[in-house]
Amino acid sequence: MPAIETTELTKDYAVGFWRKRPKRVLEDLNLEVASGEVFGLLGPNGAGKSTTLKLILGLIFPTSGAVRIFGSDWRDVSLRARIGFLPENPSFYDNLSAEEFLNYAGSLFGLAAGERRRRAAKLLEQVGLAEVGDIPVRRYSKGMVQRLGLAQALINDPELVILDEPMSGLDPLGRREVRDLILDLKAQKRTVLFSTHILSDAETLCDRVAILHRGRLQGLGEIGEILAMGVASTEIVLEAPSPGVQDSLASMGVSAVRTGERVRLSVQDEAEVERVLEIAVREKVKVVSITPVRLTLEDYFMEKVEKGKPVREKFDRQALSRKG
Repeated sequence: MPAIETTELTKDYAVGFWRKRPKRVLEDLNLEVASGEVFGLLGPNGAGKSTTLKLILGLIFPTSGAVRIFGSDWRDVSLRARIGFLPENPSFYDNLSAEEFLNYAGSLFGLAAGERRRRAAKLLEQVGLAEVGDIPVRRYSKGMVQRLGLAQALINDPELVILDEPMSGLDPLGRREVRDLILDLKAQKRTVLFSTHILSDAETLCDRVAILHRGRLQGLGEIGEILAMGVASTEIVLEAPSPGVQDSLASMGVSAVRTGERVRLSVQDEAEVERVLEIAVREKVKVVSITPVRLTLEDYFMEKVEKGKPVREKFDRQALSRKG
């Protein structure tokens, strides 16, 4: 049973001052998140990521479509105890300390006083706030507030953790700690769904990703399959090629960048790689390196978002039909 399943999920907002008109921000989203996986929701600003998360959580209501969580309708109130959530811009009671706030958050889930204190202390240690847990939240930086938000999302020991831009406002150390925390949740077989536009984080953490653009699902697949889709180009570095060699390469349409005595070539076609090497051998030019440049998550993302054209239609059909 998937942890999350959306069926033709659609959301319209009324916009305008005098004569309001509907604006569609999410259209016919069909998505499954398997139990125990880390799933990344990627897309530029305004793609519909936060709207999708709010619809899943029941914070806003869909115009049409349905959401099921652990097999139950999203309106089932009992599901709330099994979910932890970090919003994109968390805001907490300024006069409370982090310890007091986590104690309050734990009480909302019906946790006993001793259990609340134990969990609060452990979580503050995990997110790097143990030494400032008694300081009022109003004195916290944006990054510290973000860390506290992560702690409150985990206070109920949830089966499903939903994070909206969890790396926002964090320094490199904080980002590393959050990544480790997400990997720890994965090791515990928890389900993590998070939105981000930081592709390196998604590539490091996610089992699968979905790409949203202008409210539509543009791509979906396993990270491993995306990264194994093939060689995008081949980089060849030559040592001090003569002007004649460079002219020959230019006539082939090979992209070349000179750095000092070395020329770095970007060759797209495999047949052209052989021709470049033949020229180098014939002209006795030293070949410093030959490096296949494989498709990255960024390549896949940009292809989907900027051009709106599928990178590999066969791959997408298989990924979209995959259950879990």
